[in-house]
Amino acid sequence: MKKTVFALAAFSVVGLAHAEIATYAVDPTHTFVTFEAKHFNTSTLRGRFDKKEGTVSFDRQGKSGKAEINIDAGSISTGVPALDNHLKSKDFFDATQLSSVKFVGDKFTFDGDKVSAVAGELTMLGKTVPVTLKATNFNCYTNPLLKREVCGGDFETTIARTQWGMNYGLQYGLPDSIHLLIQVEAVKQ
Repeated sequence: MKKTVFALAAFSVVGLAHAEIATYAVDPTHTFVTFEAKHFNTSTLRGRFDKKEGTVSFDRQGKSGKAEINIDAGSISTGVPALDNHLKSKDFFDATQLSSVKFVGDKFTFDGDKVSAVAGELTMLGKTVPVTLKATNFNCYTNPLLKREVCGGDFETTIARTQWGMNYGLQYGLPDSIHLLIQVEAVKQ
């Protein structure tokens, strides 16, 4: 019995020693942060943030990880310059004072060896709120041009902007609910 317990303990220690935590740099040319909101309950308004960076580290075997994504709110683009300027104002993102939007996720959920969700905190306008990003299409592959492993997928969630104090336009019928989509690819370092 003692030999069995010792063997299991030794196997556990060896298993921990073989855990591989890999670090990946977010590739800004293959990463897109977009949002969707109903425009007065008619069409869907879509926009994106053009400046983003971050790192992801995870251990597929240990089923753990951490993602840090920084988004520059001042890089918002809807294709309508006047709307972009309004979204950058104090009514929405206050991009001249608080331009950083940051997601830090440290609770990875796996389905087999694929990430299926990342839970963490989204900070903007000086407030931090728990958020879970659901993953689809997660995969890792060896990039033939870079000759390095690249992992990525599509992540999404729906947030209520009022949780961060972004209340402008509610009285006019602008929605509180915002669909956030993050298409990300990151290169192993």
